[in-house]
Amino acid sequence: MNKLSSFLVIMLIFVSAQLQAQNNVSEKVHHVVMQLNTADTAAWSSVLGNIKNFQKIWPGKVEVEVVVHGKALNFLVASKSHLVEDIETLSKKGVQFSACENTMNKYGITKAMLLSSAKTVPSGVVELILKQEAGWGYLKAGL
Repeated sequence: MNKLSSFLVIMLIFVSAQLQAQNNVSEKVHHVVMQLNTADTAAWSSVLGNIKNFQKIWPGKVEVEVVVHGKALNFLVASKSHLVEDIETLSKKGVQFSACENTMNKYGITKAMLLSSAKTVPSGVVELILKQEAGWGYLKAGL
């Protein structure tokens, strides 16, 4: 009887530890940084679709930053983007859209020309590396 009691206690501890581990996984907040540097508007739409899917799979448990640089900069230029409403809606849900200041300077884009919800970072590629060094998952949009 003593061995059976010990066995049951050990099993109870094991099952409890497994349940706790599963709870910790479901409580995890995922961090995803996405690189967007293409003029391909299909890739722009795909980025937004991916973000919506993250939010559907991990509701309230995902933090996303889209780093926009190079030929994708028009994605965040208010007068040139065809996705303004979607971007603004996702921004209100906590998604950060960051424009590269190096690219802005290259193309003569000012902060005033960007969507009101867009943030800027000094260098898009540096921002991507910093996020990856901080443990964020990385996803490149387009080709």
